[in-house]
Amino acid sequence: MSNVKDRLSLNLQFGVFSRLVFLTLVLLNLIHTCRGQSVVTGSSKPIVGIVGDDVILPCYVEPVINVFDKTLEWARPDLNPRYVLVWRDGEELKTKHSSYIERTSLFSDELKNGNISLKLTQVKLSDEGTYRCFVPALDEDATVRLVVIAVSSPVVTITKKNVSISGVVLQCESKGWYPEPELLWLDSDRKILSAGPTETVRGPDDLYTVSSRVTVEKRHSNNIICRVQQSNSNQIRDTQIHVPDDIFNILSSSSSVAVTVAVSLTVCKVFLLLFVLFCWKNKNITSKSLITVQLQRFDNNEHYPDTLSGIICRMDCRCFYGLWGVNNCSFNLISTKLLFYFNVSYALMPF
Repeated sequence: MSNVKDRLSLNLQFGVFSRLVFLTLVLLNLIHTCRGQSVVTGSSKPIVGIVGDDVILPCYVEPVINVFDKTLEWARPDLNPRYVLVWRDGEELKTKHSSYIERTSLFSDELKNGNISLKLTQVKLSDEGTYRCFVPALDEDATVRLVVIAVSSPVVTITKKNVSISGVVLQCESKGWYPEPELLWLDSDRKILSAGPTETVRGPDDLYTVSSRVTVEKRHSNNIICRVQQSNSNQIRDTQIHVPDDIFNILSSSSSVAVTVAVSLTVCKVFLLLFVLFCWKNKNITSKSLITVQLQRFDNNEHYPDTLSGIICRMDCRCFYGLWGVNNCSFNLISTKLLFYFNVSYALMPF
């Protein structure tokens, strides 16, 4: 009876041991299988590239294996031919789409670490699309989406002075954007200013140029910001300009002087009219007459004298007498600062 019990106990122990060995072997096999099966991974999020810059499209083999001597392919399915880079037997082949010649490369020193990321130089708008990273030996691939944008810094200038409201007109322009951006004017507190409509022009290269104008008056802080931004790509470019107080002071003074100049011109014209009438009614005049009026002003009528003395007219009247009485009378009104010049002459010619 004891022998039977011993046999049963021995068989039971052997059965348990056998099962443990079997489970251990299965577990080791699974571990070996998992370790031996590498996968290729890319990026789940789009990669943003800027026109003219370089960009890296990520692609890795995990777990890490040395892929230096393996065949590696980067392609764009929408192209013909579709290859943008092919690596085989430790070197890059010349087989690639013409638009990617001398613009694509791998990090050869990183291939032993399973890094097969693609470097793309001098990014173009036409590079936007989906790229496929493929390792034939593993029959594994990954895709990477490239989104291309173009940005530039805005340029702000003072275009002219708005005398009617004692303000200045600022213009902001930014060239070379893609996709289409929006333009905003901000004050020093980052509050949006009311401005004119944004003008948008799309060039033959598909890049956008945006421009806008805003009229600003004197504030506690004369710092104005022009902002051009793309909401989707989170790209923002700001340019700040400081408008000096002196410009506003000049505008205020110029406005007053402009009114006074207008009044003075009217007065001078009245004197001219009276002089012409005087000469016309002169009883000694018995010949044909010729009246000439000349007006000369500065080309830029926005430049006014610094003081009101600049608008005082000097009047000069000269008459010459001959055999028939008054031969020639001239009457000049000349501003002391040459702001305006009148000359009226009444010439008498005998029959």
